[in-house]
Amino acid sequence: MTRKDIPSRDRLIFALDVPDCDRARSLAEELGPSVTFYKIGLELMMSGGYFELLDWLLARDKQVFCDLKFFDIPATVGSAVRQLKDRGASFVTVHGNRSMMEAAAEMKGDSLKVLGVTVLTSLDRGDLDDLGFACDIEALVLSRAKQALESGCDGVISSGLEVPKLREYLDHKFKDNKLLVVSPGIRPVDNKPAGDQKRVVTVETAFQNGVDYIVVGRPIRDAASPRAVAEAMQASIAAQFAT
Repeated sequence: MTRKDIPSRDRLIFALDVPDCDRARSLAEELGPSVTFYKIGLELMMSGGYFELLDWLLARDKQVFCDLKFFDIPATVGSAVRQLKDRGASFVTVHGNRSMMEAAAEMKGDSLKVLGVTVLTSLDRGDLDDLGFACDIEALVLSRAKQALESGCDGVISSGLEVPKLREYLDHKFKDNKLLVVSPGIRPVDNKPAGDQKRVVTVETAFQNGVDYIVVGRPIRDAASPRAVAEAMQASIAAQFAT
């Protein structure tokens, strides 16, 4: 398990994957203190009011992960990160090659952390074949994580399934153990339907495998009591880091 000095309640990131900012605010108010860290992504960006929502969350002492997966020519990626770096967000994602990640890392400033996307948790072996990747998923994750750290990124987005090998390889190679691993595709129990997520793990397995933060969306959002589910996950996380 990771032993980075991260407050237990900050390790749960809730994905505000909803159609508009009014619904996002309503859900955040319903969750109250059960969630301290929110992910806001492309759907909300395109709905309008994205930065107003970012400011609204920050004003309530929440941390914000801007999951925008920048992919463009390096100069444009760097400029986009430069525009974001002073807005108060904690994380931003880049889904590109080494030069894109280098440009993002160069412009990120002191407080914004850049996370390189390894392999989306919605992809499996067949999807990689369609995309023209001949290597297996684990090898691709390790290769992209290595590139991310060598490019100056602060961490990676990775399924919890690949994290044990990722930790074994990269924590040995990069002795300072600074790699942050953020894992989506989290489900409360093994038999929970995954929807469009194909490579999923439970909350407990994710942290046992060495994840620093988990991103959870539908299991909380679609629950009869989102706050109760979030609090149950917080209790599970706290129990794992209690010793």
